[in-house]
Amino acid sequence: MSSLSVGIEIGIGIGIGYQKCLIVPRHHTSNPPNCTPHTLRSSFISLAPPSPLHGRGHAKFSMMSMEAGIGLMATKLGMMSFFQDDGKVVPVTVVGFKEGNIVTQVKTQATDGYDAVQVGYRRVRDRKLTKPELGHLEKAGAIPMRHLQEFRLQSVEGFEPNQRLQLEEMFKEGDLVDVSGTTIGKGFQGGIKRHNFKRGPMTHGSKSHRALGSIGAGTTPGRVYKGKKMPGRMGGTKRKIRKLKIVKIDKDLNVVMIKGALPGKPGNLLRITPAKIVGLNIPKN
Repeated sequence: MSSLSVGIEIGIGIGIGYQKCLIVPRHHTSNPPNCTPHTLRSSFISLAPPSPLHGRGHAKFSMMSMEAGIGLMATKLGMMSFFQDDGKVVPVTVVGFKEGNIVTQVKTQATDGYDAVQVGYRRVRDRKLTKPELGHLEKAGAIPMRHLQEFRLQSVEGFEPNQRLQLEEMFKEGDLVDVSGTTIGKGFQGGIKRHNFKRGPMTHGSKSHRALGSIGAGTTPGRVYKGKKMPGRMGGTKRKIRKLKIVKIDKDLNVVMIKGALPGKPGNLLRITPAKIVGLNIPKN
């Protein structure tokens, strides 16, 4: 259909809509049906040609974060001090790898609307998973695994189902990585612990020690502003720490030592990906 014919049909549709609005009795004070701006806009959109981006998966996954490269899932083991060759002491978090990090699905633009690699981690017994989960893993020829996560990439060439991701092939000592996990849950906490508020005087007749204090004005605005720092649930949220350095890789113990503290307590699941560096593995624009 040419652009001229599309324009003619759109003009006819708008004209018909306005004619319906004009043929109204004088005593009819409210807007008649099919005469609202929303209705006219809907009729205009229905006659327009479909957008090339209106396809399966585009609207749902358009805001997903693109990774700089394929990553791994790991388990936090704890923290320790690492002595370098020059005698400096570096605080590191020891990260271990259990059985897993196997590709369970490769998603492409043609089949799913975006390119991504789904990876499974941590082997479990069959009875720990549901039948749909077992069927999904059996289709890929993979073992039963607890965790499944996706890594959205620029290209998925070279990946296939049931492919094992090797640590030594993906990272080396000195690399910078982004690590994400769930922080330790603290429960319901007050303003001093949660937001680092200052407490009131403890003597001289003061009756406000750890109280929150004023949370707003009176008649104006007559409400509490959204986002006001107040007591509430603390911790238990997803956090990502960027550009952490890999200090040591121990192939015999199958562990990695990463400089600094990582979110969560020992035993928590971690997601390790190559660090996003603008101009190196991420476009400047």
